Amino acid sequence: MRNLILAFACFLAAPALAKEPPIYVTRHYDTPAGERDPDLLPQGKARAEKLAKWFRGKKLKAIYVSDFKRTRQTAGPLAAARGITLETYDPRDTPAIVARARAAKAPVLIVGHSNTVPDIVAGLGAERPAELMHENFGDLWRVSANTASHFRIEQD
Repeated sequence: MRNLILAFACFLAAPALAKEPPIYVTRHYDTPAGERDPDLLPQGKARAEKLAKWFRGKKLKAIYVSDFKRTRQTAGPLAAARGITLETYDPRDTPAIVARARAAKAPVLIVGHSNTVPDIVAGLGAERPAELMHENFGDLWRVSANTASHFRIEQD
């Protein structure tokens, strides 16, 4: 009977012990201020190349971007290196991208904007980052099991 109770307890605890795959969230990289759909600046392009290098050796199933040049260009080098097709999402619908990322059941990257990234990180269950200002480029969050780790992607 004792073994049966122990086996049942392990069965109930198994989902809690299952490791949730990480979801990575970053804002698009360096752009000029005040333009609706700008290309990345040279330093943003350099940072995007560094992002591809940062992900070396890490699993990644999908990359979600809004339908703006700056998010596609931020993720472009990484997508090309991995042979991943960029998937677009509506940046006005945080619950939908959070649900989509979780449904992947594998590591994914979401590339957002200064006004969406804090809500996405919080929507994933981690502590909400501070508001991002225009000049805040290069932050990357790794969210797993409702906690976030913060990294910086430098452009050199």
